[in-house]
Amino acid sequence: MIGVVCAIAILSAGCKSKESEAPTPSSTQDVPAETAETEYQPEPVETHEGEVRSFYTGEWMDEKKAKNRPVAVMTENTHVTLPQYGIGNADIIYECPVEGGITRLMTIYQDYASLKKVGNVRSCRLYYVYFAKEFEAVYFHAGESKYALDVLNSSFIDNVDGITGKGGAFYYRDNSRRAPHNLYTTGENLASAMKTYGYDTKLPENYTSHYRFAAEDSPNLLEQGETAKKVSLYYVDAKPWFVYNETDGLYYRYEFGDKQIDGSTGEQLAVKNIILQNCKSSLNLSFDKAQVSVTVSGLQDDLNKLNASDLAASIDASRLSEGTHQVELSLKLDEDHYAYQPITVSVTVKAKNTQDGDTSTDSGEDTGE
Repeated sequence: MIGVVCAIAILSAGCKSKESEAPTPSSTQDVPAETAETEYQPEPVETHEGEVRSFYTGEWMDEKKAKNRPVAVMTENTHVTLPQYGIGNADIIYECPVEGGITRLMTIYQDYASLKKVGNVRSCRLYYVYFAKEFEAVYFHAGESKYALDVLNSSFIDNVDGITGKGGAFYYRDNSRRAPHNLYTTGENLASAMKTYGYDTKLPENYTSHYRFAAEDSPNLLEQGETAKKVSLYYVDAKPWFVYNETDGLYYRYEFGDKQIDGSTGEQLAVKNIILQNCKSSLNLSFDKAQVSVTVSGLQDDLNKLNASDLAASIDASRLSEGTHQVELSLKLDEDHYAYQPITVSVTVKAKNTQDGDTSTDSGEDTGE
């Protein structure tokens, strides 16, 4: 339309004249002015033919892949394991505390067949099993905390363990890194594992999206919310944070004082949405003693560098009911340099008495293995 308007204006200007006496004939010949005309090209309209909205991201995707069943992969998140691989391709990433102040990631992929390297893959924590189940995902992990054994061995969740049974065939070790920080898988292996185990590769016919997404032409502007150009999380080891980029509308992820990079692409991890999910419980937990003695073994040079403040201890209280329990203590130590004697502590779990003003929360889900 703009092009047509411009063409009319130029043509009109070329023909415009004042009223005057007829010019005296001469031998010169009038040369018509050149005119410029721009053809109008309408904006292409996206029809999204052959596409549907993803259950997991709300974005348009190939309708042939939309009912593919996703996989959920347990991924380590410590400084020694960086960079992780394949995280930039994930549709959803869960991050939860495990033990000793560290976190672990669970990456969920629906379109994973072309992934060349995923991980590194680490052990299961019970609550991640339930998160994976919410998305009907097949759960990939390398071992587990003992409290997750019962549910993993049941029919509740389809899973592939890289430590026991035939599941190890679908993972590999990267010898350029030390164990246990070097276990990976591939998109081809993920697909092959599902076939070998006989797991369904399609979502149930009645499956509906876990989230509700706003359309592009009616975005949710969160007008009652607050501006969040930087989002910092409370995890004490990685100390992660996100910074909002107004140019592309994405939150860019940082941890351990630097950008979080996907080793497969060299690009920084960026996400469209951040959801903070606080989990409360109705139980309080107490120990029979404030301090315990720990015997640590290792090379003398390594032991000389070790301080008591380096020993972050935790327990897995995720399956404890009311009462007193004997629970094994877990320490956050570099497994390649140190070992320690098992320690058992006495733990008492009681129901919260909110009538007495006790409104503290205890997730009880920092599990250790």
